[in-house]
Parts: sequence; structure tokens; C-alpha cells
Amino acid sequence: MTVSAVPCRLCGEPLSRTFVDLGMSPLCENFLRKDQLDQRESFYPLHVRICDSCLLVQLPAYVPGEEIFSDYAYFSSYSDSYVEHQRVYATRMVSELKLDPGSLVTEVASNDGYLLQHFVAAGVPVLGVEPAANIVEVARAKGIRTECEFLSEETGLALAEKYGRADLVAANNVFAHIPDIVGFSKGLAALVKPEGLVTIEVQHLLTMMRGKQYDTIYHEHYQYLTLLTASRALAEAGLTVVDVELIGTHGGSLRVFARHSESAGAPSARVKEVLELESSLHTVEGHLGFASAVFDIKRDLLSFLLSAKAEGKKVVGYGAPGKGNTLLNHCGIRGDLLEYTVDRNPYKHGMFLPGTHIPIHDPSRIAIDKPDYVLVLPWNLRKELTAQLAYVREWGGKLVFPIPALEIV
Repeated sequence: MTVSAVPCRLCGEPLSRTFVDLGMSPLCENFLRKDQLDQRESFYPLHVRICDSCLLVQLPAYVPGEEIFSDYAYFSSYSDSYVEHQRVYATRMVSELKLDPGSLVTEVASNDGYLLQHFVAAGVPVLGVEPAANIVEVARAKGIRTECEFLSEETGLALAEKYGRADLVAANNVFAHIPDIVGFSKGLAALVKPEGLVTIEVQHLLTMMRGKQYDTIYHEHYQYLTLLTASRALAEAGLTVVDVELIGTHGGSLRVFARHSESAGAPSARVKEVLELESSLHTVEGHLGFASAVFDIKRDLLSFLLSAKAEGKKVVGYGAPGKGNTLLNHCGIRGDLLEYTVDRNPYKHGMFLPGTHIPIHDPSRIAIDKPDYVLVLPWNLRKELTAQLAYVREWGGKLVFPIPALEIV
């Protein structure tokens, strides 16, 4: 499918090819209060393109980052498994880089201190850079030194001047979240010492496509990256990828290690291995067919919910993640098919999901109501949530996972 051209944010070439079009959807973290339910709600296109020239898969910046991230409802610390994942990473970095009280670790998009707290515990000075003012307050209350800023080349240079350049700069689950990927990469380069290390964790487009993880498409994800396209973006800032790991977070992610090109040296063998693994995505043709996989998921989930409704079964949700809002809005699911959802984050209790207006309750509600089915919206936390929801078996309830294919367990 060809579309009206907008420029690629990486190479500037016109974008004229659709990757997948999910129609119109509200901002996935714009939870509503009860008094807002009868007010006008903004919906924006979820029309993802691919650049024929540099192969960057991207969503045009329908909504500026400042509108999405200045006040934010996602707190990383509410996922136990993710906090543990970052504790292991921090312990490893302290050991491998020999970090000590004379070092500095800077994290961009540091959220509520979920990662930096582990470096603080190890006696390593830290700096968090986080654009959401409400989350910055939470991090500071934990004793995590945090600046409320969006990273650009200019803010990177200013922060480095104020606090010094870092031995380690971490950017976890943010490289997809910035419309100016080149300016952001230059900000990373400004923050890190000439001999320092940058690590980036970002969902891998390869696993997204293989796992049919289309619900990870939402307006705060401006691009969907392979190692090839991530390397091209970093190269624009004079950073070279020296190593890469495949990790399990968010359904399958890349952990990219980069250094200033002058001090990078030869890349590890794993860089070549991952590039070969994803080689099918090094052509435009390799990206085709995703839209049909998306339709299969929509069909199967709606068929299940309609059948459950016809049989008089009670279905509720677990979790209120951004990905869940993409899924529910794309499938047209409302309160008649999903009575409510629950979430561990008290910030969301008493609120309503954007677009669908499904209410959000405390998780204790499930044990009270004893539903027949619990639709797990953060399917990427399957192991953690299966353990947390084991009590559902007591009354014969079942868990439903919608992606990569509908599964009832």
C-alpha cells in the first residue's frame, strides 16, 4: 500500500509504504477520570510506515513527545521481574566496568529509579534524566538524583557540563520513544565519557514480527528497531555498536552496547550473528505480511469474547499497560465484553482506560468477583503474572493470553 509521503526521521527520504495500519486510537497512557467520560477524547492514526531507503519502521509524530511524557502513568517499579532484571544488569556493570564512588552512571528515561537504586546501593553516584515531572518526584523521594529533562544534544551537553560525563550511560526502553532519534543519539554521545559505554535496551522488531506483538505499537513508540537501524541512528552521533545481546524483556529485546567511534575497536562476533539473524528485515520485502497476522489475532480474541458473553461467562482483565489499550481499541472491545481490568499501580485505580472507558480496579477485586476468565493484557510478563494469579484456579477460573495466539490456561 502506498501512502502520502512524510519524511523519514532518520534519513529524510519520503515515506510512501505502509507497514501496518491500526486505524485510530487514543494515547495509550491517557487514563480518564470518571468526570471526563462524557468529554471529547482525541484519537490519532496508528499508521506505521517503513522507509524504502534506510528501512526504519516508524510512526509519524502525530503527537509531540512533550504531550505524552511530561506527565506519565507508567511506573517501572510495579513490575517485580523488571526490577530484578535491572538489578542483575547493574551488578554486572559494576563488576565489569569496575564502577566505584569515583564513577558516574547516568540513565536517560530513568523513571522512578527502578534501575539507578541498584547502583546507589552499590555506592556508585548516579544521575537520572526523566521528562515526567510526576515521576521525577517519586524518584527524588527515593534519594535518586534526577533532572527533569527531555534528552537532546543541547540538554546532554548542559547536563555533562553540570555533573560531568558518565562512565556508563543507560537508555532502557526509550530509544523507540523519541521522535528525534538523531538528536537523542547525539545527547547520549554528549553524556558519556570518550572511553565510556552506552547501553540501550529496545524491543527488537524481529521478535515483534515473529511473535505478532502488534499491541506494542502505540503513539509513544515512534520507531521499531532492528540492530541495523539502531546502528545507523547511533552512527549519526558518532557512536559505534561494539556488542549486542538478545534479552527477553518486552517480548524480546536488544541490549546494544556502543562507544564513541574513536575508541570503539572491533565489534564482537555477536554483532555479526544478530545482523545475520535479522537479515530478512534488511530488505523492504522482509517486512511484508505483518498486517494479515494482526487480523488473525483480532478475529480470534473477538470470537472468544463474544462466545464467552453468549455463554454468560464473566471476563475481566489483568493489567492496564499501554499495549493493552492498543489491543482493546483496535479490536473494538468495550465494557460489554470486558467488564473491568485491575492493576497494581494505585495511580490508575478509579480511572478508566482511554478509548474503551473500561474501569480500572485494585487487583483484590478479582478474588472477590471470581470471574470465569482473566484476560492478561501485559502478556510479556506471563511467568510473573501466572504465579501472581495462581489463586484464580481455586474457583475454576482460567487465564487468557491473546498474543502471539489466543491461549486459555
